Amino acid sequence: MTNDLDVVPADPKKFIQGRTGPWEIVMGLEIHAQVASNSKLFSGAAVGFGAGPNEQVSLVDAAMPGMLPVINRYCVEQAVKTGLGLKAKINPWSRFDRKNYFYPDLPQGYQISQFKDPIVGEGEVLVERDDGSSFTVRIERLHLEQDAGKSIHDIDPNATYVDLNRAGTALMEIVSKPDIRSSEEAAAYVKKVRTIVRYLGTCDGDLEKGNLRADVNVSVRRPGEGLGTRCEIKNVNSYRYIMQAIEYEARRQIEVLEDGGSIKQETRLFDPGKGETRSMRSKEEAQDYRYFPDPDLLPLELDPAWIKSIEAGLPELPDDKKARLQSQYGLSAYDAGVLVIEGERADFYEKAAKGRDAKLVSNWTTNELLARLAKSGQEIENSPIPPEDIAGLVELIETGVISSKIAKEVFDRMWAGEGTPQQVVDKHGLVQVTDTGAIEGVIDALIAANPDKAEAVKEKPQALGWFVGQVMKETGGKANPAAVNEILRKKLGA
Repeated sequence: MTNDLDVVPADPKKFIQGRTGPWEIVMGLEIHAQVASNSKLFSGAAVGFGAGPNEQVSLVDAAMPGMLPVINRYCVEQAVKTGLGLKAKINPWSRFDRKNYFYPDLPQGYQISQFKDPIVGEGEVLVERDDGSSFTVRIERLHLEQDAGKSIHDIDPNATYVDLNRAGTALMEIVSKPDIRSSEEAAAYVKKVRTIVRYLGTCDGDLEKGNLRADVNVSVRRPGEGLGTRCEIKNVNSYRYIMQAIEYEARRQIEVLEDGGSIKQETRLFDPGKGETRSMRSKEEAQDYRYFPDPDLLPLELDPAWIKSIEAGLPELPDDKKARLQSQYGLSAYDAGVLVIEGERADFYEKAAKGRDAKLVSNWTTNELLARLAKSGQEIENSPIPPEDIAGLVELIETGVISSKIAKEVFDRMWAGEGTPQQVVDKHGLVQVTDTGAIEGVIDALIAANPDKAEAVKEKPQALGWFVGQVMKETGGKANPAAVNEILRKKLGA
């Protein structure tokens, strides 16, 4: 992450008030995204979650003598695709380096990474806040590197076990500039990057499995001053934890500075149970890793025509899809934004909206279906209600067969597996009453039974609502609301 003076203007609304005045949080993130690939970056060993310990380890991954790495072309293609999705510069010449450090789960004694010459250079990501506003995060670089293995400390109190299944797995490290000013912005940025890589198919974005995680660099400063000393919080893999870690760490640094102390550049870990960060080790600088070009790997030289062919095959990306949904279907920026968070949501919506009231379909998809799916812990691709049934429900509302109120009952029964919208309506007799004669009969009886309330409507027109509610109650919610209102106004002179 760069240490140059920041060019993003300060926002007083985001200042934190300390004992001695306001402070500003300045952050950059390093997102580690596991490349969606069937094999590792430099070996043919399989990649997958759930295998037994050390079942997916080749001789290259275990650093056996004489074993040489061979670059995985597909992983390179995935990195280029991601760079293009981040509107970043693709470097036609890049190089792998050895990053030297010693851990039990790093059998080589070094990690093959990219230092001075990454495969992807500067780019930018437009990020939406919850209030509908947006901000831009500049990307400094994206580089390819291999993951380390995993040390397991809780099997034996006297020993550490090592699982090398992850060793050699391809990672993309996406490094941002220090453009983030709040914990909410940090979480929103990670969500947006996750959405982009999932659209591209370059990373599955599974936070629970650690396939996408973030190192958060946090510093604080007085408004208008240069960048402060940063601390890096390692391997945070939850939006909520990212926010909690940032808020705790910023407050910790402010307290240290206001007490007259100084911030030590260090690596810290976040403890979700205690909601706090703790020191892990002093922060290494580049020289501590003794980077040098890997002598077993030639530089990567990419054919510009190959890069162009990858670019031509890119899918429609979230920002473009959001703009199209607004233009094509007349959706608000908010509704379109909710739908494009996951590509599967947008696909579901477009199947349901074909030939139907687009706004109504959006309401039933985002408000009713997504809420029900979230409550039951399901994804939209496994929805028990298919898009054609949402379309069918909206069609029944549009054609006046059912009212919006009845539609909620129909939806509940569809969710319970009782069939298509039409089957539910037929089975339970939920067709809307549009016979004005029948509605008039109910209204006349109500007026005769409540003359005082009928008289009150003439002086207080809003009292008409009581009669509307009673008519709907008498008809089991099946009366056409428009017809009810029109007949009542005529009869009561409202």
